[in-house]
Amino acid sequence: MSQSPLHVAVCGAGAFGRNHLRIYRDLEQQGLTGSAAANPIRLSAIVESDPARSLALHTEYGAPVFSSIEALLEARAKGEIAIDAASVCVPTSLHAKVAAPLLEAGIDLLIEKPIAATREEAASLNALATKHRRILQVGHLERFNPAVAAIQGHLNGPMFFEAHRLSVFTPRALDVDVVLDLMIHDLDVVLSLAKSPVRDLHAVGLPILSGKVDIANVRIEFESGCVANFTASRVSTERVRKLRFFQPHQYVSIDYARQDLLVIDVSGAAGAAALGTAGAQPTPAIPGLPAGLSLQKPKVEPGEPLRLEIESFLQSVRTRQTPRVSGEDGQAALDLALAINEAMAEHARRAGLDRFASPAGFPIPPNLA
Repeated sequence: MSQSPLHVAVCGAGAFGRNHLRIYRDLEQQGLTGSAAANPIRLSAIVESDPARSLALHTEYGAPVFSSIEALLEARAKGEIAIDAASVCVPTSLHAKVAAPLLEAGIDLLIEKPIAATREEAASLNALATKHRRILQVGHLERFNPAVAAIQGHLNGPMFFEAHRLSVFTPRALDVDVVLDLMIHDLDVVLSLAKSPVRDLHAVGLPILSGKVDIANVRIEFESGCVANFTASRVSTERVRKLRFFQPHQYVSIDYARQDLLVIDVSGAAGAAALGTAGAQPTPAIPGLPAGLSLQKPKVEPGEPLRLEIESFLQSVRTRQTPRVSGEDGQAALDLALAINEAMAEHARRAGLDRFASPAGFPIPPNLA
């Protein structure tokens, strides 16, 4: 039986927001044609402060475009539009300012990562979501990557992670550094897999082309003894999105971009065979692998992570179930990212790294300067 449509809005129609608009419109069209009629949605409003962009958006999508959150909520209060849920795709520095009044108005939210710019803002948004009983999901996209989803059944106590996330430089998202821009994806995934509090971390970062850290390397030790190394750069000559980890008798490699998953196993018997132990039965030879190792490629169902993320959000809105990436998850990733920034700033102060800074200067917090 078909449900009443969910009325959605997109706040911020920049690079991220345009993709949210595309997917919401696609889901809306599917509902009209019958393939998703049981869960219909309507793209009911857009918030965009740029006048030229607003006109183009109205022409393309036919939905009303508002210049501010206040204007959107005023129209909703007058009954001119209906809004049940919204994507917040504005710059990180504006997340709290945009999201807070929406939560207070009773609107469920999908907030692009990171959840907010500060710990205090993140805590406030989570408190508002709890107070008003709203769904608050954070857009940590890689949790919805099909390769990450496929690994869940293979987890067996990961003890060492190696994450690399490299991008060529673009002027996008320069209101935050590379940790909050890129590395936070891997921080969130590793936190979800390690399932242990952080015991210690060491970090170094450098500004290269912007006034904020553009390349960073981090080593984290968890209370469980698990260790994770992270490298993130937005000034690379290539694009790399990979996560590798080791757990008892197993090595796992995830290529986010290719949605590819590789698992290499070594059993006790296989290990003995590799060492030539008497009585061990050798495994079949695999090109490029030493004897005694077995390779498998678990099935990965391909899909666009953002679409899967938005579909999951809409399902949470309908069922009122906790999102796969909750506001608390978003706050945990932000807490760790900010702790890394503080460690990088302290390292920069001790090492005198101001000489590497761009003309905009190295972003050392006042309390560490």
